Order: sequence, then C-alpha cells, then structure tokens
Amino acid sequence: MGDHAVEQVADCAVHCCYNQGMTPPILDTLIIGGGPAGLTAAVYLRRFRRDIAVIDKGHSRLDLIPVTHNFPGFPHGIRGSQLLENLRRQLGNYGCEVTQGEITGLRREGDVFVAHHDGGQIYARTMLLATGIADAGLPIENWHEAVASGALRLCPVCDGFDVLDKRIAVVSSNVNPVGHALFMRTFSASVTLFERDEVRLSAAQRAELDAAMVTYVLSPLQGITMSEKMMPILHTADDDSHEFDVVYPMLGEVARSDLAQSLGAKTGNCGELTVDQQQATTVPGLYAVGDVVAGLNQISVAAGQAAVAATHIHNELPRLFRG
Repeated sequence: MGDHAVEQVADCAVHCCYNQGMTPPILDTLIIGGGPAGLTAAVYLRRFRRDIAVIDKGHSRLDLIPVTHNFPGFPHGIRGSQLLENLRRQLGNYGCEVTQGEITGLRREGDVFVAHHDGGQIYARTMLLATGIADAGLPIENWHEAVASGALRLCPVCDGFDVLDKRIAVVSSNVNPVGHALFMRTFSASVTLFERDEVRLSAAQRAELDAAMVTYVLSPLQGITMSEKMMPILHTADDDSHEFDVVYPMLGEVARSDLAQSLGAKTGNCGELTVDQQQATTVPGLYAVGDVVAGLNQISVAAGQAAVAATHIHNELPRLFRG
C-alpha cells in the first residue's frame, strides 16, 4: 500500500460510516490521546509508513503549562500549548492529523480491536493509549488563571527551579504526605506544609519536617483562593488565612485507564496501567505510554516511552515491503 493510500484509509476510518455488509478498513494502530506521548508515537509510526489514526478529547495537561524549561532543545523554555502545536504540525508533515473526539468503548473481535466513538467504529490491529491522568482533590478558585500565572503549580520535578527562594505552600498528599515538602525545601528556605482532613501527619513525619525546617500548619486546609494580585491564599479550619507566592496542591491523580481496564488490563492503586519494557499492557496488542502508566510523569519520559512503544508495534506488525 502506498503512502497516499495509507493516508486515505486512516482518514476514512475516522470520518466515514459504513453500509451494512461493507468491510471496514483496519488500521495498523489507533492512538487514543493527542498529548506529547500520543503525538510522538504517531510521528514514529507514520515515519514507519504505518496506517494510523489519532483521536483526542482535548484535555492534555501540557496545554495548561505556561512554560516548560526542562524539555530538551528549548534554551529559553517553551509554552505547553506551543509544544503541542509543534508536535501536531510535525505529525501533519507525514499526512496525519489529530481528530477531535472521544472513544467511548473498546472490544476485541478476534485479533482486531474495535473502538466505539460518536462517528461509528474504528478497527485496528493494535491500540496505543496515551490518555494521561485526571487531577482530583481540593476545589481551587480561578484554577486555569492561577496555573497560567504560575501561582498554582502541579509538578515539583518540572519547575522547582523556577520558584527558587519563593514562599512556597505544599498540600499533603495521600501517597506521600511530607515528601513533596521536603523536595521543595531544596529550592527555598520558606516552605510550609498544610494538612488535609483525610491526611494527618504522624509524629515521625512531623519530626522529618522539623529536621528540615519545614513549617507545618496543623489546622486542616479547607480551600484555596487567589488574591487580586494572583497570590494563593490558603484557608484553614480555624478560620485563619495564609498568603504565599506559589502553591503546590498535590491534588492526587487518577489514571484515565478505564478503556484498558474494560479489556482486562492490569492496573496499580491509582488506576495506572502496568506495562513491560516495550510499553505493552497485559492485554496482547494494547500498549500504553505517558502519565497513564506507572512512572515519572514528565514530557521527556512520555516521549521516550512513545518511541519505544511505536518501534515495538512496528516490528510486531506485518512488514511493509516497498513495491
């Protein structure tokens, strides 16, 4: 099949409805999720001359990032939205565009996956999930504006260096109650940890904070608002209010792995998918990359996982010899 024919099939698989009795085209790979992981995998697979489609709901966390400074190759950083646009344009160079939509269900028909969406069904030999995670937890006033201004931050690993010597507030998390505050203490002498009702610190954990000279507030956090100058104000149960330069709410997260779980894929405690060294899940032919799998949630990690998965998928599929 020539490249032009491949592009037509991929396009048709997403946009056309089929009359009863017609045999639908079968993609090599359907990618669900158009963030950095899904788009990187798509670029690799198109350069391998594979017949693919990319479906995306438009909820990439990358779109929220004002500037990322630790993704290689951008000395002055790059906006998350610009990086996404660059990746889409790069994919477009190989005859593939992202289709906005939602996959609502997956099933197997023999060796083929069938994905259901509002335009019908898509058939593919392999599936790659790059669906990411969903944040959960405290309601925060002016969420998007706070993230855009840099007052509300979601990733200590990503941007701890960008808040050197700021007044930093950290909210305790279920999984790692004091670890994030201790991590941020290496970037500032002014770090304060707030407890939540459902996450109370032990005596040993408080001793760790004392040793690191991290302040902690015992009255449970009730909510976060933003001042007129977009400074985070943390409100506690004792009716006190505390203003900071920046807050890391550590909201907790849940992997968007429902589709894979419906096929029986193994997951961890937060729904993150279990994968092997090739990014393959426990369901044959189903791969996962990016934040939806267990590991370090970083753009560069997601891109690396995508390269591994795409190359393995290509090598497992029937070879496309040139005529």
